[in-house]
Amino acid sequence: MAQGTGSINSDYKDWEWSADAGERARLLQSPSVETVPKSGESQGNGLGATSALGAIFIVVNAALGAGLLNFPAAFSMAGGVAAGIALQMCMLIFIIGGLVILAYCSQASNERTYQEVVWAVCGKVPGVLCEVAIAVYTFGTCIAFLIIIGDQEDKIIAALVTEPEEAGSSRWYTDRKFTISITAFLLILPLSIPKEIGFQKYASSLSVIGTWYVTAVIIIKYIWPDKELVPVEIPTSPSTWTAVFNAMPTICFGFQCHVSSVPVFNSMKQPEVKTWGAVVTAAMVIALFVYTGTGVCGFLTFGAGVEQDVLLSYPSNDIPVALARAFIILCVLTSYPILHFCGRAVLEGLWLRYTGVTVEEDVVREQRRRLLQTISWFLLTLLLALFIPDIGKVISVIGGLAACFIFVFPGLCLIQAKLSEIQETRAISWWAQVSYGVFMVTLGAFIFGQTTANAIFVDLTA
Repeated sequence: MAQGTGSINSDYKDWEWSADAGERARLLQSPSVETVPKSGESQGNGLGATSALGAIFIVVNAALGAGLLNFPAAFSMAGGVAAGIALQMCMLIFIIGGLVILAYCSQASNERTYQEVVWAVCGKVPGVLCEVAIAVYTFGTCIAFLIIIGDQEDKIIAALVTEPEEAGSSRWYTDRKFTISITAFLLILPLSIPKEIGFQKYASSLSVIGTWYVTAVIIIKYIWPDKELVPVEIPTSPSTWTAVFNAMPTICFGFQCHVSSVPVFNSMKQPEVKTWGAVVTAAMVIALFVYTGTGVCGFLTFGAGVEQDVLLSYPSNDIPVALARAFIILCVLTSYPILHFCGRAVLEGLWLRYTGVTVEEDVVREQRRRLLQTISWFLLTLLLALFIPDIGKVISVIGGLAACFIFVFPGLCLIQAKLSEIQETRAISWWAQVSYGVFMVTLGAFIFGQTTANAIFVDLTA
């Protein structure tokens, strides 16, 4: 993508507010990524600390997570192994393309977070929409994480409580709402309150190991299945031509690492678009193998009867699976504060912009505002998680937003970046890139509209 002679952020007045609020909005960085201070110097000066190999690991870390539990059900909805893999491969082209576009626009605009790039390149309205989308997405993901905790704790408790249960005889301390609430209050809330969460990067590394372990268990259980694990039916084709689209939210949710990709790019020793293209390609291929292994083996093990959370399909007394459940709980416990941190940073930026609060006032009131934001966020997500037991319904909603981060906003950035170039003649490559951007926006809007409508009229009204 050749950069033209025009300035990509020439319309600076639309986002002039960012002198103060933007600095604190830069909190929206992966806690495991250390970037150099923003300056007017060239980003190719090697001031970053992350090697290409380290960047691959961080991007894989950002992509892999609890979303892999839903891939077997996504393969079932898509209509089988062939349809699921084909859908992933097609979407992966645009997923990688979106990551490269974001790096290109970040370098051209000299901005270091996802929302700042959108603000600088696309202007005020898309910038605000992007920040609101990030806040809603992180909020919904936190709800999904609490539901996952409840799912896994139900199975672990069922394995520990060996006494036969009669109708209505379950103890209060084994009730799902109690176990989710006590775990959230004792572990998640204290981790979410601190102003900085850099310490989370160590626990996050352990959670990555946990996701790999879960994948290994699902694959091994398929190769050497238990006798009682017999699939009900294994579809080989979609039930209808529209059924394949129902798998898109899960794929978007699983591969969405775009919001954290911009600070990762800027943390590299040599932040060059060509190098970044190789980094994200390698990272997405690794994520593809993990998700495909989990999706294929989990789907073939249980067929059409697979649960939205594949671990719920296994017996409660299976020890390797019980350890996988413990790893997933650990993954979620460390991921919730990070997602909340990201959402809180966006809300903080919106608050500072529209209230015009000075830096001095912000220092005085920051702690009180942070506590209020954190407690409100925590209680709302907990309340919704207690009354929405099906994680599939949550992912069907936030998966559409993930499509916006993967397709819509990068596509808009590419279109605006190319239109801002001052060129006497438009080369074929220029038209090709603009057309690609238009297609990305159209595809992303379709996925968002289709999945959101499906979630409202099918899932949420069921």
